[in-house]
Amino acid sequence: MPDKAPSYVRMVVPMLVCREAASEIGFCKAAFGAVELSRRSAPDGTVLHATLAIGENLVMIHGEVEKLASQAPRPDGDSPVVIYLYLEDVDAVVERAVAAGARVLLPIEDAFWGDRVGRIVDPAGHVWNVATRAVDAPPPR
Repeated sequence: MPDKAPSYVRMVVPMLVCREAASEIGFCKAAFGAVELSRRSAPDGTVLHATLAIGENLVMIHGEVEKLASQAPRPDGDSPVVIYLYLEDVDAVVERAVAAGARVLLPIEDAFWGDRVGRIVDPAGHVWNVATRAVDAPPPR
């Protein structure tokens, strides 16, 4: 699925800490068409780490690890971190995300800055702004 993003957007690879990393991988595949590139599991089979491609973007999924301070967010949508993801058809993506267990926090709308965008919280508590560029504009200053 090709990404539709402004030409000035570059890659940052977020790492999402999850209580159940395997479930988050399944959500990303169902909602965003993610492709699993790698996976490392613990001896008990739980997912420790995986790398996914969503279009040309990478996302790392990481299970909670006792020795690391990073913890999974609460599933209520109050995360201080929001992942802004450009995809080809925001309406279809949000529909798939909801079918996969996401909850809409802000309905899709045509925003004044040129994006068609909606905000969801996935079942693991990660918040996503999902957008399609509706009007190409110069980079913000």
